[in-house]
Amino acid sequence: MNIRNIAIIAHVDHGKTTLVDQLLKQSGSVRENQHMAERAMDSNDQERERGITILAKCTSVEWNGTRLNIVDTPGHADFGGEVERILSMVDGVVLLVDAAESVMPQTKFVLSKALKLGLKPIVVVNKIDRSDAQPNETLESIFDLFLALEASDYQLDFHHLFASGRSGWAVDELEDERKDLTPLFKRIVEDVPPPKPQALAGDEHPFKMLVTTLEADNFLGRILTGRIESGVITTNRQIKVLNRNGDIVEKARVTKLLAFRGLARVPVDRAEAGDIVAIAGLEDATVADTLCDPTVEAPIPAHPIDPPTLAMTISVNDSPLAGREGDKVQSRVIRDRLFREAEGNVALKVKETGEGAFEVAGRGELQLGVLIESMRREGFELSISRPRVLFKTEDGQRLEPIEEVTVDVDDAYTGVVIEKISNRKGEMVDMRPTGAGKTRVVFHAPARGLIGYHGEFLTDTRGTGVMNRMFLDYAPHKGAVGGRINGVLISTENGEAVAYGLWYLEERGKLFVVPGTKVYEGMIIGQNAKDNDLDVNPTKAKQLTNIRTTSKDEAVRLTPIVPMTLEQAMAYIQDDELVEVTPQNIRLRKRELLPHLRKRAKQAADA
Repeated sequence: MNIRNIAIIAHVDHGKTTLVDQLLKQSGSVRENQHMAERAMDSNDQERERGITILAKCTSVEWNGTRLNIVDTPGHADFGGEVERILSMVDGVVLLVDAAESVMPQTKFVLSKALKLGLKPIVVVNKIDRSDAQPNETLESIFDLFLALEASDYQLDFHHLFASGRSGWAVDELEDERKDLTPLFKRIVEDVPPPKPQALAGDEHPFKMLVTTLEADNFLGRILTGRIESGVITTNRQIKVLNRNGDIVEKARVTKLLAFRGLARVPVDRAEAGDIVAIAGLEDATVADTLCDPTVEAPIPAHPIDPPTLAMTISVNDSPLAGREGDKVQSRVIRDRLFREAEGNVALKVKETGEGAFEVAGRGELQLGVLIESMRREGFELSISRPRVLFKTEDGQRLEPIEEVTVDVDDAYTGVVIEKISNRKGEMVDMRPTGAGKTRVVFHAPARGLIGYHGEFLTDTRGTGVMNRMFLDYAPHKGAVGGRINGVLISTENGEAVAYGLWYLEERGKLFVVPGTKVYEGMIIGQNAKDNDLDVNPTKAKQLTNIRTTSKDEAVRLTPIVPMTLEQAMAYIQDDELVEVTPQNIRLRKRELLPHLRKRAKQAADA
């Protein structure tokens, strides 16, 4: 069959997954009477809750005798490693850009990766039915971006479409009839070249395939997905696995061969070069390995992935409440889970630091937060440290990662945002009005200065601001950056927090716990209004007496609290504090015991 392999790339929330929904429906891959969830490709629980794509996924549709293998990619910068891997197995990309938001940081990132591979994008200006859409201005911005990224003359001659992914139509020109996605289907078939490996299809060529994604299945084991570069693969065939250096990893038999058909993976007996398939039956093969015929000697070269810029320490939970909520608490179980994650997610790096602790490095706070949340839901208990940036040293000079920060805010809040980011060593490089009373400001800021800033940013802009970040480059160290200015309230007792005790603590600062919460010595229960840490007793109960007066029996009314999310907790803590993560709770605590507890422990040891 005639095949086209294509990836849909865009900034986060520009409509990739919604567009794939419509492609599936209009191609007939999903029956009209068949129920299909909105954003059907976002099958992961966290993807549905957060409204973003985290893992790249393949699907396939047929249109007029041509099979279109479509890969839906993440749009958030933290998951850029997924995009980098996927682009190596497609022959074309659809670049989706929001007609109102225009070019954004991740648009620049994914386009630069596609251009470096020599791909010629099909540009789709999406959401042109929005009231604030500026389709023509957005198209000019995209062309300027192509020029800035030094696209070739061949790539600059791109075709464009205007579309509404949610409504399910695309047009060549704005005045054309808005009917369906036929113009997009036609453009993909005409512009995207057939896979070059199809010329190598047939039994006379040796089978070769580069593994692009890895996932685990309870029944089939490890499932490896990639595009067949040459030859033919059939079930029950003997193959071998080569790593990047050409060493043999294992020899195995293909127990299951799966092809993508609509939303399902269906078993097939045979697949040829050019098609994207999933193979089961291997135990040790991983991403970037080459699956091939036993006669092949050289692996397929894999493109390098950008290195991680942020790291955190994950260790066993050693708090007094450890082991009460989760069933996976041992360091060896945590180790196996982290190394298994690093196998399939090449943008993550894991190494042991000793005594049940592991350093996990990734692209950003969201990527690390998604991993911790997944482990938490699986029943793990963990202690995690504050994220820290990874420095480099070149020619004796210390370099740190710099990020490009694009901020869209109401005009009234531009002053406070510029002031806050400047205090964090950020430099403003661009500022322009975007209409409707909003301004877009672009900064170059050190990554360590932005840790924990997002919550403060939302408060400063009354929840109306939008901030996007993307790794830019390494630059000389910018000097000290101010951190949290408030101290914390630390429990000195074990037990349950009592309303009476918390009522008297409210005047000291902002509380993180409610009556009935289990607390222990060294646990952080609130934020101090001053800059020092304060030891407090949240378990203090009211003394019972026979006296009954209005003042004595005053009703206890506590201010409601907003529980911290995992990402907020990670960003809030300082270097001497930890986040305790269990399946049911997220707690903050001091890394070391309180001074008076250390003194008591020393006295007990001396005795």
